[in-house]
Amino acid sequence: MDTFWRDLLHSDVSILEKIVRPILVYFFLIFGFRLAGKRELAQLNAFDLVVLLTISNTVQNAIIGNDNSVLGGLIGAATLLLVNYIVVRFVYFHESLDRMIEGSPDTLIENGRIREDRLKKELITRSELEEAAHKQGFASLELIDCAILEPGGSISFMAKQPQPEETRYQEILKRLDALSTDIARLRST
Repeated sequence: MDTFWRDLLHSDVSILEKIVRPILVYFFLIFGFRLAGKRELAQLNAFDLVVLLTISNTVQNAIIGNDNSVLGGLIGAATLLLVNYIVVRFVYFHESLDRMIEGSPDTLIENGRIREDRLKKELITRSELEEAAHKQGFASLELIDCAILEPGGSISFMAKQPQPEETRYQEILKRLDALSTDIARLRST
């Protein structure tokens, strides 16, 4: 029973090393994802998802080293959570640093026109953009006035406003429906 508890709680690596490793990996990943662009965070296709999954497995040993103890894993996880808490709070009060780390939004569709240069810069294909639009309820890209790739990787879509003639036509149809209902009600009385 002694070996059970020893293996469970004894760390083969110093506690200081257990704290420094996750901090280094954390900042490396922030820098790496910033260089990779918003596309990685958007997970637009299976390749992006595979990259994120394999990165988590790849950096596991860098975070915990040769230690497989529960205590070592808890120290590594607690360090990651604490560093993230500190960084998020610090960046919140330093807007320019936040923009530098997170990046700025990119307009992919502007005034109903697809910005091919922006798609190319972000390595987003037209079909990936269409798929993202479908997920948000748009039947086609022609219905979209503006699409913005946010710093966190999500894409925000704004619908085109209907033309004034279309709005008037819909109002007339509503009034005709209301008149038809009133006439039907009067006939039944």
